[in-house]
Amino acid sequence: MSTDVSGAGREQAVTEKVLASFEGAADPRLREVMSSLVRHLHAFAREIRLSEPEWEKAIEFLTRAGHITDDRRQEFILLSDVLGLSMLTVAINEPKEPGATEATVFGPFYVDDAPEVPLGGDIARGAVGTPCYVSGQVRSVDGSPLGGALLHVWGADDDGFYDVQYGSDHSAGRGWLRVADDGSYRFWTVLPTPYPIPHDGPVGDLLKAAGRGPMRPAHLHFKVGAPGHRTLVTHIFVAGDPHLGDDAVFGVKDSLVVEAAHHPASQAPDGTYLREAWTSMEFDLVLVPDGDH
Repeated sequence: MSTDVSGAGREQAVTEKVLASFEGAADPRLREVMSSLVRHLHAFAREIRLSEPEWEKAIEFLTRAGHITDDRRQEFILLSDVLGLSMLTVAINEPKEPGATEATVFGPFYVDDAPEVPLGGDIARGAVGTPCYVSGQVRSVDGSPLGGALLHVWGADDDGFYDVQYGSDHSAGRGWLRVADDGSYRFWTVLPTPYPIPHDGPVGDLLKAAGRGPMRPAHLHFKVGAPGHRTLVTHIFVAGDPHLGDDAVFGVKDSLVVEAAHHPASQAPDGTYLREAWTSMEFDLVLVPDGDH
């Protein structure tokens, strides 16, 4: 019996040996995932004929991503976002339910301990920008209102920064609230503006090397949950933004683009009189019951 000592044979032998090492995994899903990962990763290395200097550069890149990641910045989520993996994962797992609000990327700037604000309250809490009154209804796909749903909201200020990027403990531009019994919600914030994703680290270097820009169109983040329904993570994007077509993280969906109405100094829907120009946006959030796909 002859033995294949060619380069291809040696390469395949490595792959087969690694695959065999996972055959004893007790968790069948772990076995499936790791076996597929090994096959595709090894095939990738063979396809591009990965050199040792390139492998070393990749390890250096991932090490830098780890070093820059902390409790305020998640470089690996950012990397997943710019590679489109985050949006692909959303697409794979999103319920295909007509009428449901489409999901988009989670982003790296959500925090668990955002302050509670009353219905109609101000989540801006000192964030700089044009006042913006945001309202709508949270309901199920059958049209029934989801009173008491928990709504988390966060966004950047007029300079394009989230509160956590300032390095202080002050929370601004984010909060959570309970929607009314009829499913309606309303709050004040500041009008979103376009901004660059953090590009002073390895992900920024990757974008620069690829000739890609770091900009995201103006948007506001939502995370909404209600008993018996799948939690929704989505954005609303401001219509007319110049970066709707080149979002660095591929998160824009047409159904999430919303017109921002501009108003002169006047009385807002909640009775507040503003002595400066302000804006408003309306958007309904439609959730899918658990088990519906």
